[in-house]
Amino acid sequence: MAGHNIPHFQNDGGHRVIEIGVKEFMCTGASVPYDHPHIFIDMGDENEKVCSYCSTLYRYNPSLKADETNPAGCVFHFKAA
Repeated sequence: MAGHNIPHFQNDGGHRVIEIGVKEFMCTGASVPYDHPHIFIDMGDENEKVCSYCSTLYRYNPSLKADETNPAGCVFHFKAA
């Protein structure tokens, strides 16, 4: 797959809440092979949104960059086939 511009996040740690620095993103669930369909989530005017597949609550934190999460380690990285 070619590079992507929309940040992707995962929840391998089973966190109830993940803080992110963007309002438009993709949730992957967990790492392959335990991922769910990668879905686009847009918070719009809200500051948090729940993934309809894995029930992870994503909360917008403007102090974080697009490639940062709290807790750390929830950014999904594509691996070359």
